[in-house]
Amino acid sequence: MRAYHVESGEVAWVFHTIPQPGEEGHDTWEEGSWEYTGGTNVWSMITVDEKLGLAYLPISTPTNDLYGGHRLGDNLFAESLVAVDCETGEKRWHFQMVHHGLWDYDLPTAPTRIDLKVGDKLVKAVAQPTKQAFLFVFDAETGEPLWPIEEKPVPTETAPGDRASPTQPFPTKPAAYDRQGISEDDLIDFSPELRREALEIAADYELAPLYTPPRLEGDGKPTIQLPADGGGTNWTGAAVDPESGLIYVPSHTRPVTVSLTTPDPNRSNMRYTPRRWFDGIRGPRGLPLVKPPYSRITAIDLATGEHAWVAAHGEGPRQHPALREFDLGRLGTVGRAAPLVTRTLLFVTQRAENTTGGSPRAPDRPPEISVYDKKSGAYLGGIELPDSPNSNLITYQVDGRQYLAVSVGGGRPMIGGGGTPARVVALALRSSGAS
Repeated sequence: MRAYHVESGEVAWVFHTIPQPGEEGHDTWEEGSWEYTGGTNVWSMITVDEKLGLAYLPISTPTNDLYGGHRLGDNLFAESLVAVDCETGEKRWHFQMVHHGLWDYDLPTAPTRIDLKVGDKLVKAVAQPTKQAFLFVFDAETGEPLWPIEEKPVPTETAPGDRASPTQPFPTKPAAYDRQGISEDDLIDFSPELRREALEIAADYELAPLYTPPRLEGDGKPTIQLPADGGGTNWTGAAVDPESGLIYVPSHTRPVTVSLTTPDPNRSNMRYTPRRWFDGIRGPRGLPLVKPPYSRITAIDLATGEHAWVAAHGEGPRQHPALREFDLGRLGTVGRAAPLVTRTLLFVTQRAENTTGGSPRAPDRPPEISVYDKKSGAYLGGIELPDSPNSNLITYQVDGRQYLAVSVGGGRPMIGGGGTPARVVALALRSSGAS
């Protein structure tokens, strides 16, 4: 991580996300692995508090994402939130959220800064959403957790040559905001027939708890990882309301299977590389394998650590032929969703949806900006978009009139969007005055 003098272009300071000899954490990269390991970068957005003079760095996973036999140890500062002095680059504090990462659970989004009123005390807090659906909350100045974080035992059986961490950090508050790990209790049960079919599909896999290391292809059943590499939460992040102290965290539930294989020696000198790279798993008759919601918004009170409400985001497959007989509410649709909170409402992007489970999986519901009551989570309706959104929302004001803007299209071809020309859609509020 480098800082530059804007006027001269000279480097002001460097912070090594993989510690060099003599630096803190160097011993967590065993057998010289600090010297050749890549990744461990800050690929998401940085948050800066100008008054505190601190930059908060959400740091990524080391190479390779799923096999750590070439980088034994806890691998500090990988998958850590690090607060550095903006002027000097000196580390003020850090917290590692995944030890010796094997799941591509890099910190996906910008940390969120908020000043909270907790009783009679003003707390400067920073909250970090994660792919594994934990929200870690710290004192922004000292790095002390607002609530205790416990090191708990996790599965440790790994591919040959690797050594998983025997424990991982689990916040006592807030509770996880999406499914973690998978068991038979998580499988869909809309009807006895669908339940039976889900159990038959699941029998081909190991239903594994959170932080189960990937295994070699052919070494028993492939494991199901939940959350997937995309979360939980991804780069679209969270939105925080400074008036209520609520943080709104979009997440989605997508079980995937992963496995390792021996690579072609002409292409890689790594012992093992990914064979199955987070392959999605379809459930009975094209439905999801697990129970809904498949995408959700969770409102969390940062003063208490309690969930205020949870709302399914998106219609989901409620018009599927196997589900039409049931009186189902919104089920949620898997996909990244970007939140924006204002003084009156919560806006969240929604991709085009296929609500019928038809084939081909063409969308039958257009993309939109979904609108929620920020106090209750009630869905108030949607603002239709011409293509699927691919950015965070922004709001701005010109001559007393407020606007919303979002980019749509672009990127890789996806259901209901992507692979089309990228555009920016701007919407003007009818009434004057910002809200």
